[in-house]
Amino acid sequence: MRWYIVALLALASELNYLDRQALSVLAQTIQDELGFTTIEYSYITSAFLASYTVMYLVSGRLVDWLGSRKSFSIFVTGWSIATILHFFARSPFHFAACRFLLGATEPANFPAGVKAVSEWFPMRERALAVGLFNAGTAIGAGLAAPVVSVIALTLGWRWAFVITGGLGFLWVIVWHFAYRLPPEHPRLSDEEKTLILDGRAAGAPPVPMLAWSKILRMRATWACVFARMLTDPVTYLFVFWTPKYLQEVQGFDLKDIGKFSWIPFVALALGNIAGGLVPNRLVRLGWTVNRARMSVMLLASLAMPVLCFSITRATVPAIALTCISLAMFCHAAWANMTLPAEILPSNAIGSVTGLAGALGGVMGIVTQTAIGWTVQNLSFTPVFAVAAFMHLSALIGVKLLIGKISQRPPEADAPTSA
Repeated sequence: MRWYIVALLALASELNYLDRQALSVLAQTIQDELGFTTIEYSYITSAFLASYTVMYLVSGRLVDWLGSRKSFSIFVTGWSIATILHFFARSPFHFAACRFLLGATEPANFPAGVKAVSEWFPMRERALAVGLFNAGTAIGAGLAAPVVSVIALTLGWRWAFVITGGLGFLWVIVWHFAYRLPPEHPRLSDEEKTLILDGRAAGAPPVPMLAWSKILRMRATWACVFARMLTDPVTYLFVFWTPKYLQEVQGFDLKDIGKFSWIPFVALALGNIAGGLVPNRLVRLGWTVNRARMSVMLLASLAMPVLCFSITRATVPAIALTCISLAMFCHAAWANMTLPAEILPSNAIGSVTGLAGALGGVMGIVTQTAIGWTVQNLSFTPVFAVAAFMHLSALIGVKLLIGKISQRPPEADAPTSA
C-alpha cells in the first residue's frame, strides 16, 4: 500500500510541474505574440518565486498543523485554479499576477509530500520514496513540452493552461478517498504496518508540532537550509530556462521543443529515482545509510562541473541536449529534497522543508533576475559556470553541519512536546 501512496504523491508532483512548466514551454510563443522582453520574462518568473518563497515557509508550517491529507486537498485545488487563470492574461503584469497566485499555492506539495513519506516509509526506504515522489516533478516538466505544445498548436496557447489546470481537480477527488495515515488505513496489512512503523511505537499518538525555538537550534535544520539555498537556484535554472536555452542558443522552434525538450526532464526524473534507488540498493548490500547517500551525492557533485562546461562548449544541438540531460540527471540524483526525512524528527519535517524551500526561493528570486540580465546582455555561459559548483559546495556544508546521515529514525529521538 505504501507504494500506491507514493505513486499518488508522484502524480501530484507531475501535475505541480506540468502546470508550472506550461509557461516555460510557451514563453517564446507568448513573447512573440504579446511583445515582451527576456528581462520582463525574468520578472514574471520572479513574481512566481516571490510568493513561492513566502508560502514555502508558511505552507510548511501549515502542513505540520493540518497534516498531509488536508494540505494536499487545499493546495492542489488552489494551484489548479491559478493555472486556469492564465487563460485571461493579456500583458506581462497579468502573467506576473497569475504566476504570483500559482507560487502561493504550489510549494505545499513538497513539505506535504516529504511528510507523507515520513509517515508511510521506514528510514531505509525514504530516500527511494522521496526520489519517486520527486521524480514526478521531472515527469510533469517533461510531459509539459509535448502536451502543452500539442494543445497550443491545436487549440491555441491559452487552452493549454485550462486543460493542464483542470487535471488537478480529478487528483483531489482520488486523494480525498484514498489517503489515510497508516494506523487508520483500512487496507494496510499488519505486516506492512510493522515495517512502516519500524523504530516507532505502533499506536502511539502523533507528537505535537515542534516549536520554532527548538527547530532553529538544530544543526540538521541548517544543513537542510544550506543545501536548498545552493541547489534550488540550479533547479529553477533548469526548469525555467532549458526550453529558452534550446530555442535561443540551439535554434529549436516550438515544434522542436515539443519533440525533444522532454528528454532532459526524463533524465531529471531518472536522476530523482536513481538518487533514492542506488543508496537503497547499497544499504541492502550492507552499506550504512550515510555512506550510501554521501557517496551518491559526491559523485553527482563531481560530475556537474564537467557537464556544465560541456554545455557551454556544445555547438551541435544533439550534444547540447545530451549534456544538459546528464547535468539534470546528476542534479536530481543529489536528492536535496530527501535530507529532511533522513535527519529530522517527524514533527519538524514540514516546517524545516518549508523554511529551507523558502530560503532556497529567496536565492531563486535573486538568481532569476541575474540570469535574465546575463542571458540578455552576455550569454548562458556564465550562468552554467556558476551552477557547476553549487552541489559540491552544498555537500561540503552539509558534511560540516551534520557529520553523517543517521541510520536511526529521527522520530525515535524526537521530543514529545513543543
